Amino acid sequence: MMKKILPIVLLSSLLSFCQGDSSVITELYALPKQLKEVSGIVYSNSTQLAWVLEDSGNANKIYGLNKNGKIEKTITIAQTENIDWEDITKDTNENLYIGDFGNNDNTRKDLAIYKIDKDSLNNSSVIPSYKISFAYPEQTEFPPKKTQLFYDVEAFVEYKNNFYLFTKNRSKGFDGTTFLYKVPNQAGFHQAQLFGQFKAKGGYQNAAITGASISPDRQKVILLSHSQVWIFENFNSDNFFSGKVKRVSLDHFSQKEAIGFKGNSTLLIVDEKTKKIGGKVYLLDLNNID
Repeated sequence: MMKKILPIVLLSSLLSFCQGDSSVITELYALPKQLKEVSGIVYSNSTQLAWVLEDSGNANKIYGLNKNGKIEKTITIAQTENIDWEDITKDTNENLYIGDFGNNDNTRKDLAIYKIDKDSLNNSSVIPSYKISFAYPEQTEFPPKKTQLFYDVEAFVEYKNNFYLFTKNRSKGFDGTTFLYKVPNQAGFHQAQLFGQFKAKGGYQNAAITGASISPDRQKVILLSHSQVWIFENFNSDNFFSGKVKRVSLDHFSQKEAIGFKGNSTLLIVDEKTKKIGGKVYLLDLNNID
């Protein structure tokens, strides 16, 4: 579960800052009041809904939001437990995947991804098509030392029958590094493959990775933090970090937890509500970024 990160002393100043007109994101709508801790979002063309989920301590359900932000569909994911659902993504066939890999304390040995078949999204209850379990071979202690808390994840994408997980660095002495792990999109247990790393600029509040998405044309990968996004393009094969990267300040600080493409240049961003800040869905148009 994502811990609240905004010190109380900052709330009043952040509130005025977040409500300014200088941001590159535009507010679309407030989330329904029952969705207090949204941690992932993915837009489904087949259902014309934005599917969201919540993290640890919440129901094992996904919610389909219509264009006005109203809950149009609720699906219970049967035979699962929401240990710490942190992201949701899809493949090119519009099947959905739930990432149960939140690992704040770096102690978990039950990391999992669930496949939800697109043809089951009209049902009120769904049993996952299959479960992918995995572990990080580099992790030998549970938990590791405080300087090596590398194994929390809140962001992933599916690409060419593999999952790509971007770690949220919780280490003492945070330096902005996120690791890229690769896990096969196949039922069963797998050892995750350490595939690359990227160093985001900024301190923990501004550079810890909380969400990811890949464009429908598979030409862009985007990472999210509370105040910035990083756009990766022109990458070689599946080594996203090998390509061109552009860092964009959102000019807006809040507890942003989820991002998802809706089209190849439009993104939906979600933040959790903290006091009077957040609990909304925003639009980011990449065509408006210099």
